[in-house]
Amino acid sequence: MTTAWDNFHHATLELVRSAPIKQRLICAYRRHLALVDKDQLPGEIRVPFGQVVRCLSGVHPLRGEDAVEASVRKMSNHDADECAAMIVEIFGQICRAQSTLSRAANSSNSSDTGEFEVPAWIANS
Repeated sequence: MTTAWDNFHHATLELVRSAPIKQRLICAYRRHLALVDKDQLPGEIRVPFGQVVRCLSGVHPLRGEDAVEASVRKMSNHDADECAAMIVEIFGQICRAQSTLSRAANSSNSSDTGEFEVPAWIANS
């Protein structure tokens, strides 16, 4: 099962490609964000995610296009940049929320010494 984190991670990777921003937004939404179940998201992320969905699918399409193409076509490049930034910000919020949950679970399962383990790939560099 793909999680919201996975979908936002892959959407963010789509956004850093070299294609034009509008094309990257369309790909990120169609391939990844359209698959996100709003109920998988923490409560504080649902409103901004709803804004992204409206930005990327709120325009009535012309013949031969879908709502995503129509919505992105109507955006200025600045609006497209802002939408992409909002997607990355949501991904960051999801990461922080998961980190907080993970730390809470770890602290309840073990004694907190105030230290953390350095991953081997960092320690060996």
